[in-house]
Amino acid sequence: MTTVTLTSNGQVVIPKLICDQLHWQAGHELVVEVTAAGVLLTSKPQAKPLRLESLRGFLKQDAQPVGLEELCLPVDYAAERAERGQPGG
Repeated sequence: MTTVTLTSNGQVVIPKLICDQLHWQAGHELVVEVTAAGVLLTSKPQAKPLRLESLRGFLKQDAQPVGLEELCLPVDYAAERAERGQPGG
């Protein structure tokens, strides 16, 4: 446990040992919350940009993959239009 002192400007210096343990450096954003027990200080969640590789496999399916030739076939909506009674079917 470490004790720190509140300055006249309302600032607290976090000891270097604690910053090193938490990997906090100058400019690191923190969230301050008032709780029933006192004050909670946590790291602000970092929004990481998504990389295309991280999306691979996130849509799981049990069916066989569709081949490239079938995937590139034109789509025929005539039967669906006919069911709805729309022209062009």
